[in-house]
Amino acid sequence: MSNRVLVLLTMCLTACLFFSCGTDQAVADSKGSDLDRLVTYMTGSFSSQKQAMDDSAYFDIRLEMVPIWKERSDAHWLYVEQAVASALDRPYRQRVYRVSQQDDATVLSAVYEMTDPLRFAGAWRLDVPLTGLTPDSLIEKDGCVIRLRAISDTLFVGSTNEGDCLSEYRGAHYTRSEVRITPGLLDSWDRGFDTTGTQVWGAEKGGYRFLRVPPEAAE
Repeated sequence: MSNRVLVLLTMCLTACLFFSCGTDQAVADSKGSDLDRLVTYMTGSFSSQKQAMDDSAYFDIRLEMVPIWKERSDAHWLYVEQAVASALDRPYRQRVYRVSQQDDATVLSAVYEMTDPLRFAGAWRLDVPLTGLTPDSLIEKDGCVIRLRAISDTLFVGSTNEGDCLSEYRGAHYTRSEVRITPGLLDSWDRGFDTTGTQVWGAEKGGYRFLRVPPEAAE
């Protein structure tokens, strides 16, 4: 085999190895970017005021999601607070979300409750929210994890598994949550169903459309 052929083979092999590594790195970067991008979309202040003004079937709800426990490396943790605009000091829902990468295509958002949650009302305004609270003091809502997938660079869609998120609230047997998340919009549709699959609570026309707003506009 001539020296020229050997040189060409070596160049081809080197190129293949280079581009293979580049592809693997791109895949690895993509794995991380879905999670980070989703958390960025979820973080912030949101309002359903416009939807409530357009349709009286919906209430004016304010939604706040802020990162907590930033030093942890096991997942992204978010404190979540929802309140009617006329009663911001008395949120009706306070949760902690644990957002983590399950596999190449799926991000999990597990839901946790807190004991005596009203003591943390308004904690999203603090530089370090939920000081003194630790993950081992939370109560996980079994079966209520939301599985999200990136549909495009700017859209994530997800839901709970049908029938897994058990609930007795207002005569329900289970809760179903569906979400669509973009950089400026979080569409959330929570509904309760009885044992026959009949809806017993929740919006009937579709999800609440929370538009991203500056923090001061949410108050």
